[in-house]
Amino acid sequence: MEQTPLSFASSDGGSDPNRITLAHYAERAYLEYALSVVKGRALPDVCDGAKPVQRRILYSMQRMGLSFGGSGGAPKPVKSARVVGDVLGKFHPHGDTAAYDAMVRMAQDFALRYPLIDGQGNFGSRDGDGAAAMRYTEARLAPIARLLLDELDEGTVDFIPNYDGSFEEPRQLPARLPFVLLNGASGIAVGLATEIPSHNLREVATAAIALIRNDALTDDELYQLVPGPDYPGGGQIISSATDIQEAYRTGRGSLKVRARWKIEELARGQWQLVVNELPPGCSSQKVLEEIEELTNPKVKSGKKALTSEQTQLKAAVLAVLDTVRDESSKDAPVRLVFEPKSRSVEQQDLITTLLAHTSLETSAPINLTMVGGDGRPTQKSLRQMFNEWIAFRQTTVQRRTQHRLNKVLDRIHVLEGRQLVLLNIDEVIRIIRNADEPKPALIDRFRLSDRQAEDILEIRLRQLARLEAIKIEQELSELRVEQGKLEEILGSPAALKRTLIKEIEADAKQHGDERRTLIQAEKRAVAEVRIVDEPVTVVVSLKGWARALKGHEVDANGLAFKAGDGLYGTFSCRSVDTLYVFGSTGRVYNIAVSQLPGGRGDGVPITSLIDLEAGSSVAHYAAGPAEQLLLLANTGGFGLLARMTDLASRQKAGKSFLTLDAEDKLLPPVTVLPAHTHVACLAMGGRMLVFPLNELKLQSNGGRGLTLMDVDAKDPLISVASCADSVRVLGTGRGGKERDEHVKASGFAAHQGKRARKGVKVEGVLKVARVIAG
Repeated sequence: MEQTPLSFASSDGGSDPNRITLAHYAERAYLEYALSVVKGRALPDVCDGAKPVQRRILYSMQRMGLSFGGSGGAPKPVKSARVVGDVLGKFHPHGDTAAYDAMVRMAQDFALRYPLIDGQGNFGSRDGDGAAAMRYTEARLAPIARLLLDELDEGTVDFIPNYDGSFEEPRQLPARLPFVLLNGASGIAVGLATEIPSHNLREVATAAIALIRNDALTDDELYQLVPGPDYPGGGQIISSATDIQEAYRTGRGSLKVRARWKIEELARGQWQLVVNELPPGCSSQKVLEEIEELTNPKVKSGKKALTSEQTQLKAAVLAVLDTVRDESSKDAPVRLVFEPKSRSVEQQDLITTLLAHTSLETSAPINLTMVGGDGRPTQKSLRQMFNEWIAFRQTTVQRRTQHRLNKVLDRIHVLEGRQLVLLNIDEVIRIIRNADEPKPALIDRFRLSDRQAEDILEIRLRQLARLEAIKIEQELSELRVEQGKLEEILGSPAALKRTLIKEIEADAKQHGDERRTLIQAEKRAVAEVRIVDEPVTVVVSLKGWARALKGHEVDANGLAFKAGDGLYGTFSCRSVDTLYVFGSTGRVYNIAVSQLPGGRGDGVPITSLIDLEAGSSVAHYAAGPAEQLLLLANTGGFGLLARMTDLASRQKAGKSFLTLDAEDKLLPPVTVLPAHTHVACLAMGGRMLVFPLNELKLQSNGGRGLTLMDVDAKDPLISVASCADSVRVLGTGRGGKERDEHVKASGFAAHQGKRARKGVKVEGVLKVARVIAG
């Protein structure tokens, strides 16, 4: 049939039914591609736990005779290139690298909890070394692969045509256990990803049996049977049971996992830390690289020297660690040895430092997304995964039983025909010898079926003499017993459940092993930098250089600065406090006072300690204890109260805290003391307003704040102060002389009013500069 060519239409689509818009065509094509990637490559199937390429490799290897069992015993391995060629030619028309990589992963005991392929040769290492080329390695199926393949030829699953219709391949494998949980899976599709961890076979089998026996099993009972993942490399899960159960309940989460180690005592009080199990995704090589980066850091791009964080981290690691070496071998797959700086180093200090700064403690994601029993990719809970696999297994066993029953009934039917032959063997021989068409004659004379008559005609003459009634009767008796058992399984749900449970128990006994990953909740390792709590004075220059001098008795007049620079301000605080940097856009940055250099130098530029937002500049600074109250205002007349702890952020890029209009500028932060009861606001034109402090509210999340004073662009707010019952207004008087006007008593009362009023002009100061507490 001639196909009508597809043509594109304009945006209105036109009237031709064969014409579609380019947008519609692109959308349809992309959705088809996305679905193909999701179901055809990236996601495993809940029924057998395999992706299409894995399923095709296993099926092809079985057809090549590379599976254990049967009369042949252990098969001889063949070159991996032969397997890959067979897979590509018959079932998987993609690149050989993709097929070989999938095959290699199924042979790696550090990648899969229960490897499905027995590989011989170099199949890679946990340190990231690749496998040898496929022409050098050999492979055969591992014994456990029988649980996926043994029932393939018993009518258990559907077969579909391969890519060109010349062969057939199974839609799914008849998995005797839920391999999607045993070996897990990892993959990225279009808009979907999966990260299913591996689990212990005995635990999974026990949970499956419990759910088959009681489908009303509670979640808590299920999680008791499957307490958590069981990773190939062991390690320890330190997340709480609640976190693990929540991940299982929702199908998504993240677990905290760490390495396992032991302390080896040496001569003369010496000791060393030996790591022998690593968390998933971690390798000995990766840890060694991280240690090298910590102890020999490189200058970051765009920087001229090491940052203070790099310097501090290097000092912290070198204070407890002397050397590290990898002693891994064939007998010890993982053996990382860490020698302490001296025997006096606390063992816990070394352990905590390594866990906090390397991949020895990491996060392992859980994302239970897979192709469900209905063929749809979905994120499932642990219970849903079990229920769908159990439903699949019940259907598989029913189909297998029906297939076996059909074969038993066929054999019984044939043997019943042979019984008739045995009773009338001379007549049968005569009919065969004399009749032109012996088959219809036999059917007519003995009322045989076509199948029985065909069997009799195919029997050789020498076999007729050996047709003994006792043997036939004995075989018929055995077959009828088997028929009864098979029919009971098909007709009784209880018998079907008993069969499922018996088979799962047998498989668990043969292939089960002990759990490798320890599940024990622990707190995450946090490397604490020990800082001596002492009084210091933070000195900040006008050009943004900062330093911290010991003590609070610092003479500001005796401080030296770079040429062209001067003093911005000094802040009396403690070494454990934080210096807050206010950007011109309202963003606030944090610097630990302990990071600031001391001594007689010029300090360090503030901009080297923070990631200043592009297009902004540093406006003001503040330092003090976390609970110190600040008054923050801008020239537009808005302000708010906030504690220093509200300004804190873990990011070097700071946090957005104050909302400023384009023309507004931030005023210097004002410290609010417990004795202060009022706020004084001073406008450029000389007006001053004093209102009660309690008219402002504490805004922990920042924002624009409330209106402090009624000002405009021509007469902006230039200064604010927190005070008790008097203030001092600084500025100039007649003749340009400096004035310090002390406003108190009745003068102070004259400026008092409600928040957001205009205020009253200050007497005695011709040009005002700022207001401070009296």
